[in-house]
Amino acid sequence: MIIRDHFLSSACQIASPNYDDRPDPDDVSLLVIHCISLPPEQFAGDYIDQLFCNCLDPNADPYFQDIHQLKVSAHLLIRRDGSIRQYVPFNRRAWHAGVSKYQGRERCNDFSIGIELEGAISAAYTGIQYQRLADVCRTLLENYPTLSNQRIVGHSDIAPGRKTDPGPFFDWSRFHELLNSNPESPVG
Repeated sequence: MIIRDHFLSSACQIASPNYDDRPDPDDVSLLVIHCISLPPEQFAGDYIDQLFCNCLDPNADPYFQDIHQLKVSAHLLIRRDGSIRQYVPFNRRAWHAGVSKYQGRERCNDFSIGIELEGAISAAYTGIQYQRLADVCRTLLENYPTLSNQRIVGHSDIAPGRKTDPGPFFDWSRFHELLNSNPESPVG
């Protein structure tokens, strides 16, 4: 995987308007793993793209009535089939973490990259998602020197009591084993 101008070259680029400048553009020092499915526990379709691009139809599903007006985004989404979508360049602040705190520092959006996995806290993730997540994280670690293996957390770690993702089915040991294994073959 290659990053050019803060974009992952192998990702499908879908521009979200839900981002702004980081207070310190050089401070990209935390990776936050999330999960999302729309409607909840249903996979595939374009509803996540629509939510992150502010065009989710509130009438498409009853659940959307309460969320269609949210202004949220993430840097990346890794779908269940392993395909990757990028909504925000890595040097900009995506709106993924909300009220959050890491090691005494608040507003994690200011200094983090948010990676969504298409999934639910009640379901296992796919093998290809783990592999792509490890590949992406390895690439980010190579390109952003303030990141480290020790600064990869779940949303639940930075917003305890408020968020539970990526949930109990996310296998941190499996992820770290893949992250520390031999790198993938180049895919551009």
